[in-house]
Amino acid sequence: MDNRPIGLFDSGVGGLTVLRVLQRQLPQESVIYYGDLARLPYGSKTPAEIIAINDDILAYLSGRGVKLIIVACNTSSAIALEHSKNKTAVPLIGVIGPGANTAFAVTKNKKIGVLATEATVKLRVYSKILTSLNPSLEVFEQACPKFVPLIERGAAASPELQAAVEEYLAPLLRQGVDTLIYGCTHYPLIEKAIRAYAGNDLEYVDPAVGTVALAKEILERENLLAENHAQCEFVASVIQGGQYVRVDGRELLLRGASA
Repeated sequence: MDNRPIGLFDSGVGGLTVLRVLQRQLPQESVIYYGDLARLPYGSKTPAEIIAINDDILAYLSGRGVKLIIVACNTSSAIALEHSKNKTAVPLIGVIGPGANTAFAVTKNKKIGVLATEATVKLRVYSKILTSLNPSLEVFEQACPKFVPLIERGAAASPELQAAVEEYLAPLLRQGVDTLIYGCTHYPLIEKAIRAYAGNDLEYVDPAVGTVALAKEILERENLLAENHAQCEFVASVIQGGQYVRVDGRELLLRGASA
């Protein structure tokens, strides 16, 4: 048994969708959740910027003594995961591989849509993983740059969000996709709006489910599961007086998640 916490980070409130699944599937595990509010959104940043951000957060979480780290951000997983594995001695997992594997398992017509950030779409990482599983799969990746700012502003029920959903979903529906991957952990927070437009006949894939299953598998294999010792600490980065600082992030993060 190992009661050290799991580290989990994202650019803002999106990773709370992974935390929600983690607390359901592994309720005995303690977590340090890091929301990098000062530097969001990640999707428009350069690879060098993303790698530097990852290095900074991994150093912080490693210094806090975590036993496993979940990169609860598709952009960071796509750009920096392999690089970051050399930066920490603890197991490190991202969300893209588990999401792709789930989509591969559930699609029937072999047409898969991916909603993601600009950076993730530019790398076409979902397409590469999925077509390596089956070259006959057709993968349509759609960048959604308006989603994260709207979600973080608490505008998830706004006319702007509705217009963005139509803008980004329409091209995928025209391609006849039967499976849709939330290629950003923020997007399950607007699932109601997405389903209202696209309908309930699609298979909706939240990579958080497969990611937590993989985390559980690793913890079991490495004898790292905790006993009944669950605590959750929130840390957020903010700009105060022109300086980048870390603060208790519970109020900030939960306020954003309520959107």
